[in-house]
Amino acid sequence: MAHGQTAPGIVSGRLSSDEIAQNFSDLHPAYEPHEAAVAADRCYFCYDAPCQVACPTDIDIPMFIRQIQAGNPEGAAQTILNQNILGGMCARVCPTETLCEEACVRETAEGKPVEIGRLQRYATDTVMAAGIHPFERAAPTGKSVAVVGAGPAGLACAHRLAMLGHDVVIHEARGKSGGLNEFGIAAYKTTENFAEAEVDWLLKIGGITIETSSALGQGITLEGLRDSHDAVFLSIGLTGVNALRAAGEDKDGVRDAVEFIAELRQAGDLSALPVGRNVVVIGGGMTAVDAAVQSKLLGAENVTIAYRRDRDAMGASRFEQDLATSKGVKIMFNVQPVAVHGNGAAAEIELEYTFGTGGDLTGTGETVRLPADQVFKAIGQTLEGAPDGLALDGRKIAVTGPGRTSVEGVWAGGDCAAGGDDLTVTAVAEGRDAAMDIHASLSA
Repeated sequence: MAHGQTAPGIVSGRLSSDEIAQNFSDLHPAYEPHEAAVAADRCYFCYDAPCQVACPTDIDIPMFIRQIQAGNPEGAAQTILNQNILGGMCARVCPTETLCEEACVRETAEGKPVEIGRLQRYATDTVMAAGIHPFERAAPTGKSVAVVGAGPAGLACAHRLAMLGHDVVIHEARGKSGGLNEFGIAAYKTTENFAEAEVDWLLKIGGITIETSSALGQGITLEGLRDSHDAVFLSIGLTGVNALRAAGEDKDGVRDAVEFIAELRQAGDLSALPVGRNVVVIGGGMTAVDAAVQSKLLGAENVTIAYRRDRDAMGASRFEQDLATSKGVKIMFNVQPVAVHGNGAAAEIELEYTFGTGGDLTGTGETVRLPADQVFKAIGQTLEGAPDGLALDGRKIAVTGPGRTSVEGVWAGGDCAAGGDDLTVTAVAEGRDAAMDIHASLSA
C-alpha cells in the first residue's frame, strides 16, 4: 500500500515502484560507441599529463583514451586494468571531479573536462560484457597468502598475487564479497549488481578462494594465518561507528548511515524499504550525501544534511553537494547536533550553530530544531577488531612503505591502514602495491 510522502513516521511505499525505479536509474548512463569516440576526440593527449598525475592508481589516461579513439576499447581496458583491476567500479564511483577531471587541461581552459570516468567505464564495460579476462596466471610458486577482507584493497591485492602465481585465500566477514563497493555506495552509482559482477569477473584469474562469514576473532586469528600462510594482508575496513555525542542518540529512528546504505543496496524491492518523512543526516562526506540523496529518492518529504563546518571544509565534493541539492536535499552548514528529542522515538533534532577559528570549532549557544523522525549518523567510522600486537598510528594500523605493518609477514591496506584517502581508488592502489611488495618478499 502506498503511503505517500507526507505519511508520518518511518514507512515504506512513499513512492510507487515505477517512480523509485526511475529515481534509482544510472546516475551517468553508459556511452554508446559513437559518443565515446566523440568524447575521446576532445583529449589533447598531453605529455606528462596532469590527469595521470592526479590518478591514485597512475593509469596512463592519454594512452587509454587514444586507444578508444582508435577504435580499440579492449586495448584501452587492458591499459586501465593493468593499474586498477577494479577500473569498472572506480569509473562509476571515483570522485573524478576532484582528481583526474579537475586536473584536465580542458577543464582549466574551458571549464569542461574530458569525461575520463565515463570513457574508462566504456572501455572496462566492453571487456567485461565480452567475458574477456585479459590476464593469465604465472606458473604456481607454491606460496600462499591470506587476505582478510574482500573489499577493494583485498580484492586488488588478491588478484595481483594470483596473477603472479601465488595461491590466495580471502576471509570475508560478510556473506558476500565486495566491501564498500557492494555495501557502502549509493545504488544509483552502481546499478544492475555491478559490484558483484565485477568480483565474479576478477576471480576468473584463478588461484583465489573466498571464505565468507570468516573474520578475525570468528574462527581465525592473525597468529593462525601467519602459521598456515607465507604472508597475510589485512584489509578489514572500518566497522565501528563514531558516536554523535548528543543526548537522545539512542532513540528509535537514529541509526548509522552506512548500515542504511548497505540495507538499501541489498534490498530486492526498494519500494518496501521504510524511510522517514523528515530525515536529517549528520555529516559532510560522501556517505552523508549518499544517505541523504537516497532518502529523498525513496520518497522522504524533507531531507537535510547538517554539517558542523563551512562549505569549503565539507568532505563531499562540490559536484556531490550540487547533486544533493538538485534532488531536493537541503544542506545546513555550521551546525552540530545537541539532542534528539522524542518520546522513545526521534521526533525532532536540536542543532547548535557553530563558528570555527583555525582548526577549532566552537558552539555559539544558539540552537534550532528540525522535525526528524529519522536521523542518520555519517560522521566517520572507526577501526574495530585490529589484532593485538599491531602498532597503530592514531586510530588506524600503522604501515610503512607499501603497507608493511609492525609484524613480520603482515601487510595492511585500505581504510584500516593509516595514510591515504578513504576512497575505492586509493584502496585499490594500496592493495596492488602491497601485493608487489609481498611478491618481492616471497621471491627473495
